Amino acid sequence: MKRTRAGSRILFLGFLVLVSMGAITWRLWEVQVLKGSEYASRVSSGSQVTVRLPAVRGEILDRNGIKLVENRASFEVDFYLPDMVRAYKEAKGAVPMVSYRGKVHNMPRDLKEADVVKIVSETVIPRLEEIGVAKDYSANALQIHYRTNREVPYNYRQDLNFDEMALFSEKNLGLAGVNVSVKPVRWYVYGSMAAHILGYVGSPRDLDKLPDLRSFNFYEPDVEGKAQIELSMNEHLKGKPGARILRRNAKGVIEGESSRREPVQGNNVHLTLDAKIQAIAEQALRVVGRGAAVVLDPRNGDILAMASVPSYDPNVFIPSISATDWKNINKDETNPMVNRAISAYAPGSTYKIPIALAGMRAGLEDKSFSCYGGVQYGDKYMRCWIAEKKRTHGKLSLEDAIKVSCNAYFYQFGNAAGIEQIVAIGNMLGLGQKSGIPISGESPGVLPGPEWLNNINPRARWSNGLTANTAIGQGDVLASPLQMAVVTAALANGGTVYYPRLIDRIVSQDGKVVQQDPPRVRSNLLTDAGLTAAQVNHVRQGMWCVVNEGGGTAGRAKNSEMPTAGKTGTAQFWRSGVKDNHTWFISFAPFENPEYVVVVFVQGAKSGGGVSAPIAAKILDGIQKYKSGKEDIQLAALEPAKGNFLFTESVDFGREVAATNKLFDDGETAESPSATGQENRPAAEPTVRADADEAGRVQNKTQPRVEKAQPATAGAQPGAAKPKSNPIGNFFNFLGGKKEKSKETKPEKKENR
Repeated sequence: MKRTRAGSRILFLGFLVLVSMGAITWRLWEVQVLKGSEYASRVSSGSQVTVRLPAVRGEILDRNGIKLVENRASFEVDFYLPDMVRAYKEAKGAVPMVSYRGKVHNMPRDLKEADVVKIVSETVIPRLEEIGVAKDYSANALQIHYRTNREVPYNYRQDLNFDEMALFSEKNLGLAGVNVSVKPVRWYVYGSMAAHILGYVGSPRDLDKLPDLRSFNFYEPDVEGKAQIELSMNEHLKGKPGARILRRNAKGVIEGESSRREPVQGNNVHLTLDAKIQAIAEQALRVVGRGAAVVLDPRNGDILAMASVPSYDPNVFIPSISATDWKNINKDETNPMVNRAISAYAPGSTYKIPIALAGMRAGLEDKSFSCYGGVQYGDKYMRCWIAEKKRTHGKLSLEDAIKVSCNAYFYQFGNAAGIEQIVAIGNMLGLGQKSGIPISGESPGVLPGPEWLNNINPRARWSNGLTANTAIGQGDVLASPLQMAVVTAALANGGTVYYPRLIDRIVSQDGKVVQQDPPRVRSNLLTDAGLTAAQVNHVRQGMWCVVNEGGGTAGRAKNSEMPTAGKTGTAQFWRSGVKDNHTWFISFAPFENPEYVVVVFVQGAKSGGGVSAPIAAKILDGIQKYKSGKEDIQLAALEPAKGNFLFTESVDFGREVAATNKLFDDGETAESPSATGQENRPAAEPTVRADADEAGRVQNKTQPRVEKAQPATAGAQPGAAKPKSNPIGNFFNFLGGKKEKSKETKPEKKENR
C-alpha cells in the first residue's frame, strides 16, 4: 500500500516536471521563433529613437497663383525630456524629484516626478549659455509638459538664425535629449493682409488622444487649422506625416540620423481672391479705424477681396502665441479678430435697394410720393434727414428718391409694397441668412417681418411704423457687407443672385485638380421674383444718378475711367452713449458691363457719401490702374491695421470731384436707434505659449570669439579668397553624424554677435 502511494507520487512529480519542461520549451520557441523579430527590435531600440515627423501643409494661393501662405524652414531646438532624465540618472545615480498634487483614479494624491527643471538648469542651460543661444523660457510650462505630454518633445526654441544654427553644428554639444532640427513652419507671406480670411494654425488640442501617439518614442504632432481657411480646409491642407530614426549611443546621447521617411505635403488651396486687389482694398480702408470692404465679381459671385480693419498678423500665432500677446489681443476693445466684412450691422439707406426691388414686384415702378419733411405713423412722426436742414424733397419718382436718398419717400414706398414683398425679396437675395462661405464668424443678419417678430415676441404686433423703419435699413434690420455685395451684384448683372464664392480650386502637389466647384445661383429675380429686365434696370438707373447727377449723395465716387453706380447709407448708432454712425457705400462698375462690385462699411463716421464712397472710389481707381497696366502693384507684407474710436468727418484722397456733387451727403433719421449688430469672433483655439517665469530666466555668458590666424593652404596664392563658411551644410552634416573631411574646408569662425 505504501509502495503504491510512493509510486503515485513519483509519477505525479514526473508529470509535473514534464509539463513544466514543455511549458519552458514552448516559451523559448515562442520567444526565439514566433516573436523573435519583435523582441530583437525591442533590444535594438535602446540604440535608436523613433521620431514622428509632422506632415507638411499645402499652400494657400490667390486666383493667379500668388502664394499667400507657404511653409518656410525653421531651425528649432527640441528637448527630449525622458532622455534627459535617464542620462542624468546614469551620470549621477539619482534623479532630483519634485512633489505635486495630482489625481489617481480621480482621487487627489500627493505625487512625485522627476524635477526636469533642475535637470535642464544643471546640465543643458549652462552649455547653451556658453555659446550664446540660451533663451528665457517658462520653467513651469516645462515641468507640466513632462507631466502631461512627455512623449512629445518640448520645443525650447523655434527661431534659430543661421549663425546660431551653425554654432550648434560647430560645437556638437553632445547633450542627451537635445536635438536640433529643421521643420517646416507656416508663414503668412504678406503679414496681416487677408488675415481674417486665411486664419492660422496651432498644435492639436488633445495630444494624448492622437491615434498613433504610442507608435513612436517621440511624437511631433501635425499643426492643424485653428481659424478660417486654415480650419475649414484642414483636411485638404494637412498632408501625411513622416518619420526619423535617430542613433543613440550607450550614454543615451543622440548622435545623428539613421534613416528618414519624408512627410507628404497636403493639397494646395487656390482662393478666388486677387492678391493685388486685396492689397488695394486694405490700403484704402486704413484711413479709418474700424470698417470693412468687399470686392465681388458680379458675373459669378467670386470674392476678389475682403478686408477688415483693425487687423492682426497671423504670423504671431506661429508656432504659438505668447500669453501676453494673446491677452493684449483679447482686451483690445476695437476687436481686431472680428471680420467686419461678414459681421452684420444696420445697412441704412443701402437697404433702399432691396426695398426698391420689392416695390418693383408690387408694380410701383411709376409710383410717386411726396416728401414734406416726414410721415406720421400712429403717434410717431418719422422725419426725413433733409428736415434737419429745414428743407423738403417735394414730389419724387423712384429714381430721384434713390438719388437723394429720401427717407419720407421710402417710408411710404415700403408700406405700399408691403412687408410680405420685402421679406420675399430679402429671402431671394440671401438677407437674414449666412452665405455659406467656408470661414467662421459669419453673421446671418436680420430680415425683420411679422413672423420674425412673433418668434422673438409673441405678444408684439407688426406695424406700418416698423415697415417704415425697415424701409430705410434701420430699426431691427441687420446685414453684412458681404450680403450687401451680393445684393449689389444682382443689380449689376441684371437679376442673378449668386452665392459668394471664396474657394476657386483644390490642387494636389502633382498638379491634379482635386476639387473645383462652379459658381452657384441662389435665385433669379426675373424668373423667381417675376421682375422684368426693365424693372431691374429702373433701380440700376437710380443708382447711376446717385453718383453721376447733381444732387446725388455720392458725387465723390464719380469716375470717368470706370463709370460707377452706387448707393450711400448712414445708420444712426450710439456706442456707450457716444454717436458712432455706421456708414455705407455699395457700388458697381463699369456701369454698362459691370465687372466689379465694391462695398465699403465704416464705423464711427459722419456719412456714407463723405466717408465710405471716397474709399470705394479709391479702390475702383486702383483696380482700374492695375487692370489697365497703368500701375504695377508691388505686394509687400502689411503691418496690422490699428483700430480706434475716432469719429471720421470725411475722407479725401485728393480726387477731382465736381463742385456740385460735393455738397450732398445723405443723413438718416429713424424711429429708434439701430440694432446693436452682430460681431462674432471666429472659432479659434490658438496655441498659447506661457510667458517666461523667474525659474526660466537665463543669462548668456558668451564671450567675443577671437579670430585666429589660418595657416596657408598648399598651393594658395597671395590674396586668394579663403574658403567660405557653409553653416547650412555643416548643420546637416551634424544631424547626420558626419564629420568634415579636412581642416582645409573647415568654416571660418565669425564673431558672435
